[in-house]
Amino acid sequence: MTDTATTTKTSLNKFEKFKAEKDGLAIKEEIEKFASLGWEAMDETDRDHRLKWVGVFFRPVTPGKFMMRMRMPNGILTSNQMRVLASVVQRYGDEGSADITTRQNIQLRGIRIEDLPDIFNRFHAVGLTSIQSGMDNIRNITGDPVAGLDGDELYDTRELIQQIQDMLTNKGEGNPEFTNLPRKFNIAITGGRDNSVHAEINDLAFVPAFKEAGVQGCRGAGGEVENSSSSPSSPVFGFNILVGGFFSAKRCEAAIPLNAWVAPEDVVSVCRAVLEVFRDHGSRANRLKSRLMWLIDEWGIEKFRQEVEKRLGKSFLPAAPKDEIDWEKRDHIGVYKQKQSGLNYVGLHIPVGRLYAEDMFGIANLAEVYGSGEIRLTVEQNIIIPNVPDSRLATFLTEPLLERFSIDPGLLSRSLVSCTGAQFCNFALIETKNRALALIKALETELTFTRPVRIHWTGCPNSCGQPQVADIGLMGTKTRKDGKTVEGVDIYMGGKVGKEAHLGTCVTKGIPCEDLQPVLQDLLIKHFGAKLKQEDLVISG
Repeated sequence: MTDTATTTKTSLNKFEKFKAEKDGLAIKEEIEKFASLGWEAMDETDRDHRLKWVGVFFRPVTPGKFMMRMRMPNGILTSNQMRVLASVVQRYGDEGSADITTRQNIQLRGIRIEDLPDIFNRFHAVGLTSIQSGMDNIRNITGDPVAGLDGDELYDTRELIQQIQDMLTNKGEGNPEFTNLPRKFNIAITGGRDNSVHAEINDLAFVPAFKEAGVQGCRGAGGEVENSSSSPSSPVFGFNILVGGFFSAKRCEAAIPLNAWVAPEDVVSVCRAVLEVFRDHGSRANRLKSRLMWLIDEWGIEKFRQEVEKRLGKSFLPAAPKDEIDWEKRDHIGVYKQKQSGLNYVGLHIPVGRLYAEDMFGIANLAEVYGSGEIRLTVEQNIIIPNVPDSRLATFLTEPLLERFSIDPGLLSRSLVSCTGAQFCNFALIETKNRALALIKALETELTFTRPVRIHWTGCPNSCGQPQVADIGLMGTKTRKDGKTVEGVDIYMGGKVGKEAHLGTCVTKGIPCEDLQPVLQDLLIKHFGAKLKQEDLVISG
């Protein structure tokens, strides 16, 4: 019997109550009915909440126009899949668009409820799924965007991530074992050296680490070491485990070490064990205190580790002395040689991750004509086209689409990240994407830079835009100016990604958005080596 089974009804929050009435996954069998009813005639709980179990989100700011969130493990899709997504948003005209998210995923906008049966049929035909992508489910599983391409990677994460996705979602059909967590849950696995997945902000993360030969695998129930290496001279590759990282309106925490090391073959079973412990023991009373780190706080890391070992049926080996994240973070924009001889991957900058149907068709064509038909997404909301032969590269770089999606954007533009903002999200307190683009353009017109500066925008304290990991993070708020309430931002600084990653902190509160440009200009000059272009002209003259 789980902890939640003994919780009295009166202590359950309203979300737990409606989940107890009907599992969210049950909504899958009612899509045809909803399409016939129309959104206004639907039960409000089904419409506002349970539809999220199949990746469909009601948005009060665009009534009748829904958002769909896909699942794209490791951020990989095919040109054919991209065309299907493009055809879906194309039918909605100016209201149809797609956003690349900070979890290597795609969200579609403008969706009508009456079109859901046809959309789901189209997805199924090309192997796409949006199952379990919202509410109290595991979000898209992130991995290295150049997995299998990078000559310096330590482990190709793609197969592992697909195995976890298949386990959690029953190969995309829906898995009721994991459709009722206390809260959402993020998983990341990196096999590269630059922490491309931002492991520190995930509930569960696996980072590369080597153990001495002879200590591969977990310990069996009797304490013996399993899967011991037959090569005593070479170190054994595996992963150190981090747990508890998350952002929320109430609290933001970096993940902490579990003091556990696992071989790649144990990663899927460890994911299952951690999720079972969280599912059965996480708090279901206060949703503001329901993420994994709150359970770790309550129990302590040692008890949490012991409970996971019980579910796993074996003991962990202690963590390796150090992880192998020893590179600075890469953004993968530009042209890079692959480990496969004669092939290249090309990183395209997608301004704030926003795509329209024509863009999506164009990207699909580029991937098919010049590459292998594969497309990859990054947590910086950009796109990678892999497997471009040397012989086709020069022609590829002359394609008109690269004028819009540059391989060499400005040093502020290339690192700009933004959440959805108030244009489509009812949680957002301010507009983000359009404002961010306009402001960056103005700053790049006024200033010169010697290096990229990572500026992240998020519309509210839920932090989907991850301002805490940025050089400069901007969190939407409401503030006062001249006696009136206006859109503003709280400013965060000091976030570090890549090796020795850590979260930034709030340094200034309540700056009106209309006054933000000179404030950012001053920060860029004082802290990031920017110079006024007029000043540069005077010096050079």
